[in-house]
Amino acid sequence: MMGGQQRSRRQTATRLFAREFYESSLPDGGQGEYDPRYIVTKLGARVNRMFVAGVIERLERRDTERGPMFSGAVRDPTGLHLWSVGSFRPELHIEMEELVARFDGGDRFLMACIGKSNHYTTEDGGFRCRMQMEDYAIIDREVYATWLVDTANHTMRRIDALGKAQSAETSDSNTLRDAGVPEDLVDGLGLAMNHYGDWDAEGYKVGVLQALSAAEGRITSFEEHEAVSTSEESTTDEATEDEETEDKSVESPPPPSDGDLDIETVVLEIIAEHAGPEGIDYDSIMKHCAQRGLSDEDSIEDVIYALRDDKCEIMEPRFGWFKPM
Repeated sequence: MMGGQQRSRRQTATRLFAREFYESSLPDGGQGEYDPRYIVTKLGARVNRMFVAGVIERLERRDTERGPMFSGAVRDPTGLHLWSVGSFRPELHIEMEELVARFDGGDRFLMACIGKSNHYTTEDGGFRCRMQMEDYAIIDREVYATWLVDTANHTMRRIDALGKAQSAETSDSNTLRDAGVPEDLVDGLGLAMNHYGDWDAEGYKVGVLQALSAAEGRITSFEEHEAVSTSEESTTDEATEDEETEDKSVESPPPPSDGDLDIETVVLEIIAEHAGPEGIDYDSIMKHCAQRGLSDEDSIEDVIYALRDDKCEIMEPRFGWFKPM
């Protein structure tokens, strides 16, 4: 005990998507030396420590008077989580130096990060959120898919609680409890409703669907790949025998239409085949798609950014240039 104050116990890490965090603008607590400091989200989460994940999109080292600092960002299906490693975390500096070298060399990877919520004020008075990293891990796609599903469940629980709170007559604690708001969200939603006012959480629901789609798509793609491989192996001998015993005159098939082609497969093949050290530019991807019979540029663009943001199978090392992960 120091100065009559007792050190508070370690806070549970909140799972949340990037959009919920970066749209927050309400700090709370932290009056005493050891009092936990929170950022209250629009869904009523009081975030002190947080657990996030995504594909690394930004990573750099800066030298300051106090020593080296590192800053980066990981992207989940809803946006970017900004994080930093300060000079007061020297135990992470060696590992950060190695990650910077990998990133600068063109490597991209999935990260899970845990840290403290933090915020700063811009010159024009804007409120910006970021995380002070405490620890991290390089993860594979299955672990990332699990994080997406878990975080989607936590987010939907908060969305459901917000709906109950918005149907209540007032935002005082007892009224929110009577409306069915879970006890752990009562205080946060009371603060959030007074600060953010009435708003529609539809955009957050879309983010949940995007996350679940990314998780399901990643897991399903592995299963489908295994099923297709097994099927192909079992039918190869039969197909070869048919080709040897049958002499057929086959007409050339007509050029495939957009509906006959899997746009995602074609785009991945083009990027894998034609990306140089810096990748392949957007216009060249479109040109190669046209040569393969794909003409719907809007659909192709949607696929490109889904592969980058949701499935993390390609990266954009610089604007308009893409390469495989």
